[in-house]
Amino acid sequence: MIRDRFEVVMTRVHNACKRSGRDPHEVRLILVTKEVEPSQILEAYQVGVRDFGENRVQEFLRKQECLPKDIQWHLIGSLQTNKVKYVVGKVVLIHSLDRVELAEALQEEAEKKSQTVQVLIQVNTSGEGTKHGFRPEDLGEAAREVARHHRLRIRGLMTIGPFTDERERVRSSFRLLRRLRDQMQNDVTRADWHCLSMGMSSDFEIAIEEGANCLRIGTAVFGERAGVKRKA
Repeated sequence: MIRDRFEVVMTRVHNACKRSGRDPHEVRLILVTKEVEPSQILEAYQVGVRDFGENRVQEFLRKQECLPKDIQWHLIGSLQTNKVKYVVGKVVLIHSLDRVELAEALQEEAEKKSQTVQVLIQVNTSGEGTKHGFRPEDLGEAAREVARHHRLRIRGLMTIGPFTDERERVRSSFRLLRRLRDQMQNDVTRADWHCLSMGMSSDFEIAIEEGANCLRIGTAVFGERAGVKRKA
């Protein structure tokens, strides 16, 4: 069943890329493992998936321990400063750098471990109060501050689209992130800015059309899960 759903998602990714004149190979698919058991993750692994994203640090640690070591783990949920020690050196990318104090904590822990931490800066492009992330108008100052930390490597931006059926609102949110990325490429040159992490199960095709190259897909592959909103 997971294989079938994965193939459907990949077909949709290819079709969205075709509509947008993009190469499907430039779009990275991360399967979200929130409320997903290791046996299901292993099934996706056997299909060929290697990138998985976890929201909760404790769940990441539990799953990492019992799953193949060549899995590329992403931390996609809000990260508390007192838990950075559990992820530095263990995840390939932190998608949710949403405040300067988190950058400081990551820098301190990375210094202790002589590690380099790859991060995406999270931006609240929807304006919804329930979403984490820097406000668009604060991004420039925040990015310059994050770039000061020599153990951190900015790889791009992340956002969560608005939880709505209004497709144009979703599109506007993703389009704003792309524009912010383009602006940051000129304003803050001590960063990569390649990655645009946006698009989940309910809106990833819109995200592709607006330039996403990193998708976070859960429900569309793993099915409905208790405690997980339909959008994920």
